Amino acid sequence: MNPEPRLRELRWTDLSALAGVERELFGPEAWTEATWWAELAQRPRREYVVAEVTTDSGATAPAGYAGIDVAGDVADVMTVATLPAYRGRGLGRVLLDELVRRATARGAEALLLEVRADNDAARRLYDSTGFEVISVRRRYYQPDGVDALVMRLLLRTDAG
Repeated sequence: MNPEPRLRELRWTDLSALAGVERELFGPEAWTEATWWAELAQRPRREYVVAEVTTDSGATAPAGYAGIDVAGDVADVMTVATLPAYRGRGLGRVLLDELVRRATARGAEALLLEVRADNDAARRLYDSTGFEVISVRRRYYQPDGVDALVMRLLLRTDAG
């Protein structure tokens, strides 16, 4: 059975598990547990959600997570990650839609992100959501020197 993930706020008790997931997903670019603590300390400006599932044993486990930084009229996507077992099921879209909802609710007019130029799955997600490439940061991701694409989504506001 493939339980449906549910979204909830990130808790400090998640940080160790997320640091382990980060190593698996992002290798040398992974956030450490200390990085996660620093991110959590920046609330309320930064918001993180976890998509969790209940396992057959009744325990809960992360299926993905995402976060934003909202500073005035611009918000930045800090991370969007889906564990391999949950990819291809629309979870990335659910997480991204939640970030868009939160940024809009906090009055942001634009949502920015950086994505590896070689991350085709993420690019498809962002393209299908309406993000557009506004600049390129050459050789941004190290140590392999992959370009970062800076993408922007203009958000609908009540005034506009």
